[in-house]
Amino acid sequence: MVPSRAPSAHAGPVRLDLVSDPYTAPDFGSAALITIDTQRDVLDGGPLEVPGTSAVLSRIGVLLDAFREAGRPIVHVVRLYQPDGANVDLCRRGAVQNGAHVLAPGGAGSQLARELLPDADLTLEADLLLAGGVQPLGPGEVAIYKPRWGAFYRTPLEDHLRELEISTLGFCGCNFPNCPRTSIYEASERDFRVVVARDAISGLYERGERELTNIGAHLVSALELGEALATVTQRARSAD
Repeated sequence: MVPSRAPSAHAGPVRLDLVSDPYTAPDFGSAALITIDTQRDVLDGGPLEVPGTSAVLSRIGVLLDAFREAGRPIVHVVRLYQPDGANVDLCRRGAVQNGAHVLAPGGAGSQLARELLPDADLTLEADLLLAGGVQPLGPGEVAIYKPRWGAFYRTPLEDHLRELEISTLGFCGCNFPNCPRTSIYEASERDFRVVVARDAISGLYERGERELTNIGAHLVSALELGEALATVTQRARSAD
């Protein structure tokens, strides 16, 4: 396991609340944003509709704007369900094998929500992603496929983040009880510092928030996260 990096000397950690633990305080000088499963099939009216996901798109947009402006990395983690169900979770495999057309590779519903795209004409390269590749989407912005709930399970995500010397992860996206929660816990057990944009993640509930706080995650609004990132970025640019 690669140990957590110390806070960046040029910027230092920005604490978003009164917690002063130096091991969990976010360091936005080495931060990346992770979006989870925010694809068209899960939006309102989609065949795999997840209530509340369409409603948080504008706040995810706030975060994307902030991270793009700061020049910080962004990773869009997605699901793709092959029609034969071979790579589908057991709880959904039967439905897909019986003809449920959801998150199909190359299909319109598997594409990222339009509000997330850095370029309106971008589409996911299903073959590359299913083969374990990392698809560039823009400067510092990529897509990665995950075969199960967790973003780190059998994916290139950790290697990608370590190569970029990332210590802090901001999370947003679709359906906290399943993929975001699993991914956040996976990040924590790998010693990443974790920030969750509570109003930019669908399905988050009060007990879940308490449990995240108990593992050292910081819960903030999308606006607070964006402003903290902007403050650190401005400070670092001024120092240069």
